[in-house]
Amino acid sequence: MGVPVPVSVVALDPVLEAGTRTTLQVRPELTVCEPADARVAVLTVDRLGPAELDMVRATRTQPHRPAVVLVAGTLASGDVVHALAAGARGLLLRREADASRLAHAVLAAARDDCTLPPGLLEQLLDRPDTVVRGAGGWSDGMLSDRERSVLRLVADGHETAEIAQRLAYSPRTVTTVVHDITRRFRLRNRAHAVAYALRAGLL
Repeated sequence: MGVPVPVSVVALDPVLEAGTRTTLQVRPELTVCEPADARVAVLTVDRLGPAELDMVRATRTQPHRPAVVLVAGTLASGDVVHALAAGARGLLLRREADASRLAHAVLAAARDDCTLPPGLLEQLLDRPDTVVRGAGGWSDGMLSDRERSVLRLVADGHETAEIAQRLAYSPRTVTTVVHDITRRFRLRNRAHAVAYALRAGLL
């Protein structure tokens, strides 16, 4: 057996954090460590929403860029796309996250592989449109036709004035549309909005 993979645990609930740590500590191929030393971070949450996605992004932007495995109490099909776009490399439902499955997801993330719950994976493969539009929760707010048109032109490299002229909008309207998209999906800027929309299948 090789060197154990260093893994940290992050949870908003200290009880969830303690339970996840205990689950990981029984696996000899893993070693639970402080976040700064982790190759993989396990984030345990009740549900997936904007605050939890911010946790994924914040973890991924740490200097050592750990891979992220997300363990959620509930996970709607539409949430998968948002979690992957935020940078998660593995997703598990808490009721399925026994020591074996959690270790498998952590080791896969350490190899830069991705793991998903079988049921949600099947939905992604069989019916991608329903996954992108996911039923329930904050992820129902997809792009309108106007937002999609603006973002496509942003993706093509056009500036605000050019986009306004092509679509017969005012420059202020174009700026507002882009601002609304970045605020709704908690993105950093125009480039991040385009990357996110492409990865999430919204364009």
